Amino acid sequence: MTKPRSRKRASRRPLAGRVALVAGATRGAGRGIARALGEAGATVYCTGRSVRGKPSPYGRTETIEETAELVEAAGGVGVALRVDHTVEAEVRRLFKRIEKKHGRLDVVVNCIAGEDPLMGQWASFWDVDVRNADAILRQAFTSHVITAKYAARRMMAARRGLIVEVTESDTLGAGGNPFAQAVKIALKAFALNMATELKPHRVAAVAITPGFLRSESMLERFGVTEENWRDGGKKDSNFLVSESPLYVGRAVAALAADPKILARTGQTCSSWELARDYGFTDADGTRPDWGRHDIDFGDHPGGLLEYIRTGCELQIDWLASASRRTRRLLKQLPSP
Repeated sequence: MTKPRSRKRASRRPLAGRVALVAGATRGAGRGIARALGEAGATVYCTGRSVRGKPSPYGRTETIEETAELVEAAGGVGVALRVDHTVEAEVRRLFKRIEKKHGRLDVVVNCIAGEDPLMGQWASFWDVDVRNADAILRQAFTSHVITAKYAARRMMAARRGLIVEVTESDTLGAGGNPFAQAVKIALKAFALNMATELKPHRVAAVAITPGFLRSESMLERFGVTEENWRDGGKKDSNFLVSESPLYVGRAVAALAADPKILARTGQTCSSWELARDYGFTDADGTRPDWGRHDIDFGDHPGGLLEYIRTGCELQIDWLASASRRTRRLLKQLPSP
């Protein structure tokens, strides 16, 4: 006779029996999210374009097979599939495969092109190189819309599910060139728009941002590994409050396991605020809190600081005006 699992053990695997897709699971936040969903007991489909024998177009070595192996090591079931999420036919086949195999899909995380080098150029809009504009928008935003489109159809039919958009910054803005800024802001607005349409179907959509993320590329930039990462604090003290990709992953896992997730639908969440609410920690047992960190701006030039200050002030005014207008419109609507 099989013994029932203890409540304590079940609580450590709250996503057992559930099926998740992490689109863009090759590296960075996507890999951390896939690992954490596996850690919580889910079957995790890890998709991306980087596979063994055909490395990243960015010139990096990470592959989706490695991510799937990390999911397995964490206690979940990892499935690596090469999918180009800018090609709708490939995405359609992916969802048909998941439906045929499992008959359900509980969580979809859009983390595609989060570190696309095309978005790495810092420039004012009057100096930006526009030659790759269409490619940036298709890889970093259109791919998200295509993926969410098929996720929503499946989840609406089941009247349950969570779609997560991984973005940057918990404020309105984001750093980088105008195309990077447009993409990061658009992902927050996209989550809000999806939430509006999906709430009647009891499907939730949120955006989420990590703090100072110790992605593979960031570790290389600081010349450290995950084992000695604190040495990077000698170059930048802010690095000591950085987080591993698993931290934002555990944030997503906590959201996916929350039976009251609809109360958060449409919101832009952060790893550090969700850690306060749900009580999870990073891989080393710490709880990095970028929101409460007194950021050291000592190495920032004065012009950049003034730019950030002006942007914050304008954002506050913009949001206040938008809030007033939205409240006015809400009052004008007939009572339900």
